[in-house]
Amino acid sequence: MQKLCPGWCYTSNHASDEDGRIIIIWQHPVSIQVLEQSRQTLTCTVSLPSSITFTFTAVYAANTEAERIELWVHLLNIQQTFSLLTSPWVVGGDFNQILHPSEHSSIRVNSLSASMIDFSDCLLQADLFDLRYQGVFHTWFNKQPASPITKKLDRLLVNQAWISYLPHSLATVLPPNISDHSPCSLDLALPLPIAGTKPFKFFNFLTLHPDFVQTVVDFWIQAGGHATFLGDLCWKLSFSNLLHQSCF
Repeated sequence: MQKLCPGWCYTSNHASDEDGRIIIIWQHPVSIQVLEQSRQTLTCTVSLPSSITFTFTAVYAANTEAERIELWVHLLNIQQTFSLLTSPWVVGGDFNQILHPSEHSSIRVNSLSASMIDFSDCLLQADLFDLRYQGVFHTWFNKQPASPITKKLDRLLVNQAWISYLPHSLATVLPPNISDHSPCSLDLALPLPIAGTKPFKFFNFLTLHPDFVQTVVDFWIQAGGHATFLGDLCWKLSFSNLLHQSCF
């Protein structure tokens, strides 16, 4: 961390798994508070300088179906423990499980399996669903050109409270690079901060008025003083512009 991300903060689930399956890094002014962790999840509150606060659960699901069932139960427990039914909650990562046969590239996978139904039931009970997204659909590739297989194993899930809180948010699933999984970028679509001053605007049609030149002279004098600094000049231009508009 000191070499790659100097000045950044990080946390992980090493206390629950010796391999540290999940690592979260952030930088000031973002603030992270860890709420809980397990071998397959790490849940925290994320506070942004724009006074936006939400709960994020990072997921790295196990490879076996039995362990994933433990994950589905754990997600329901997280929702109940931290009262996330009515507060914005985003859950993202590698779930190692598809929801529908269409999320598998093989035509042999053409019906719902018990593991798909278990995953679907968990999301239904937790009030979680896919955030609208763009980009890659199948997020995992076995990287075997001779017998290629792709699946949608990674997803970004949100609840209804998230949609009410950040209705324009969007996930972008990017092409994989060195990994066999595709990275995902979450855009909160927050409004840009309002600048302290507005740019000076001048309407060219005003120059066509027969009294334009004399009016500019009169109000430039009313603005007072010499514009020694750029700030003074901007103020005089803005003041004069307001007077011009009220006059014409």
